[in-house]
Amino acid sequence: MYRQKPFRTRLTPLAAALLALYSGPNLAEEKMMPRVDVIGGAENLPAIAGAATVLESKDLQENHVFTVNEALRKVPGVHARDEEGFGLRPNIAMRGLNPTRSTKITLLEDGIPLAYAPYGDNASYYHPMVERYDRIEVLKGSGALLFGPQTIGGVINYITPAPTQEFGGYVQGTVGNRDYFNGKVNLGGNGMLLDYSRKQGDGARDNMEHALDDLNLKYVTALGNNQALTLRANYYQEDSTITYTGLTQAEFDKLGARYNPFKNDKFDTDRSGLSATHEYDFGSALLTTSLYYSRFNRDWWRQSSNTADSQCGGAFTTARNNGTAVDADSCNSVQGRLRSYTTWGVEPRLTMTHDMGEFQAGVKAHFEEQDRLQLNGISPMARTGTTVEDSLRESTAYSGFIANRFDVGRVGITPILRYETIDAERSSNLPGGTASSTSVSKTLPGIGVTWNPGDTLTLFSSLHKGFAPPRVEDLIGATNTATTVIDVNAEESTNFELGVRSRPLPWASVQAAYFRNDFQNLIAAGSIAGGSTPLSEGEAEFEGAELSALAEHESGVFGRLAWTWLPTADQETPFRRVDTKAVVTGSAAGNRQPYAPEHTVTVAAGYGAGALRGEIESQYVGEQFSDFANSVAPTVDGQKGRIEAYAVWNASLNYQLRPKGATVFLSAKNLTDKTYIVDRTRGIQVGMPRLVQVGMKYPF
Repeated sequence: MYRQKPFRTRLTPLAAALLALYSGPNLAEEKMMPRVDVIGGAENLPAIAGAATVLESKDLQENHVFTVNEALRKVPGVHARDEEGFGLRPNIAMRGLNPTRSTKITLLEDGIPLAYAPYGDNASYYHPMVERYDRIEVLKGSGALLFGPQTIGGVINYITPAPTQEFGGYVQGTVGNRDYFNGKVNLGGNGMLLDYSRKQGDGARDNMEHALDDLNLKYVTALGNNQALTLRANYYQEDSTITYTGLTQAEFDKLGARYNPFKNDKFDTDRSGLSATHEYDFGSALLTTSLYYSRFNRDWWRQSSNTADSQCGGAFTTARNNGTAVDADSCNSVQGRLRSYTTWGVEPRLTMTHDMGEFQAGVKAHFEEQDRLQLNGISPMARTGTTVEDSLRESTAYSGFIANRFDVGRVGITPILRYETIDAERSSNLPGGTASSTSVSKTLPGIGVTWNPGDTLTLFSSLHKGFAPPRVEDLIGATNTATTVIDVNAEESTNFELGVRSRPLPWASVQAAYFRNDFQNLIAAGSIAGGSTPLSEGEAEFEGAELSALAEHESGVFGRLAWTWLPTADQETPFRRVDTKAVVTGSAAGNRQPYAPEHTVTVAAGYGAGALRGEIESQYVGEQFSDFANSVAPTVDGQKGRIEAYAVWNASLNYQLRPKGATVFLSAKNLTDKTYIVDRTRGIQVGMPRLVQVGMKYPF
């Protein structure tokens, strides 16, 4: 009888894996190193009942992707919106959801939560540079219930490089225009890995310089004949001069896309992370337990949070609205938004094969603390001032899931059940401050089905309930001292997909999926900056299709395609503010959801033979609305108006030197130097101008 392969194939008992760890040149072969995979190897695809895409190492390195946004646009169903140019605060969404701050997806790193507060403040103000990763897994459908807490759009799992047993590594250096430099050292051996990157340069606008340091340490070891352990430590630091506000329409028209007067704004962050993943092999069962801890500090001093911000005075705002250049030194105001997040948790997961398929179960205990301070200064460069917020926000979350795949001939049926319960508390430390608490619980069922009529063909379908937990500040509102529980309805979505995966030729693969996400209640993005965008909710529907194809012929010709078609992204009812229950200005049934382009397409073609490999790529994003009213004409503040479609062309060329194996490369992003708008949330934000970079990678 035909048998589905286990979801995560590995040698059993674990001693066989340990033999590979200690006898071969690659200590941590992908299936051997203790780690939680979302997809894993290609052998798992026949058992996955959802659209699944893996960006391999060569997809990231040979194209020399500049940001994680550029990388994720190679995946169908994903809309990754730029912001500051370096991809440091990506806005990622799947299948039409609003990408602002990536709040509707689960971000993992080696299966461990990546976001600094995935339950209490799931906003991507921290995201490592893409150079940290060896490959990227993207999963949609009911399989998202195995992870969470965001189970609506899908899961992105970033995989860091594996250590090797033999000593080796590489050094790499890249330079380019806009003062760009990127240096990287990767050094490993005897189960240990050190990976360090330094990246710096100018962002998308003037007075937006970035300097980043990223250090990762990893160690893999065997513990007897049936246990193994992965230890990780990482440190990330960002030193940027970056503003939060975009451009008014007149500034964009008269002063240009690169204009930015806020030279005094400063964004400093650092993050320290520790984690351990232990595996115990029982023979027919595998217990994987992850412990994790992170500390993230963010100090952001800024003179403007959006184009309608009045902290610099009425005359200053009027000048901006008129497109007159302003001097930030004349604004005797600056606000320090100082944040510190501590997150820790434990998550054991059990995988067990049996005669009828595979059983999986897991539980997670997760804890978060947010220390938040706001100081208002009275000079452009002040770094202290009057305390207007001093608060503590805490989240305690417990979750669990259970799933069992039943294999019946060539059909696999996987029912899944996930449960989330979250306790949130918010308190003010100012004189007379109060505290409030509330809780949210949700049970999320799902089912996935696969049918493998042949070795190279898989039909899949899934149906599941989706959920994204509200942030603490969305559940509990506050003035300076008083806190009040807000009546936010539970987010309810029913998500369905039907698709096919095939390898019609040994050198070609294709995947296509139809999806429909029906929201009985969709929680829209809340505060963008300083309460400028209220939390809102309503009924919504998203329906469309996605297609991906990959071909690499033995002649050296290769190509790939990622296309998302979203004909339906509707507001089924007017969206209403949670605080006042009033309809959001302009929202109406039948209007399109903001930031939901109908078409996104990435297509690439290239040729590789011998030491030479070259590629050209186009990334297209269709037109979008920037507000619930579907405004076409831009507003004076630049925050509303239609965003026109744009296409960006990228190219890369690699040449491997003989006999040392060093590779020299040349890459160009935005070849035509196109000026285009990517966002209007806080005013107009623009994409990066043309970037030309040259570098060398030397392995040893």
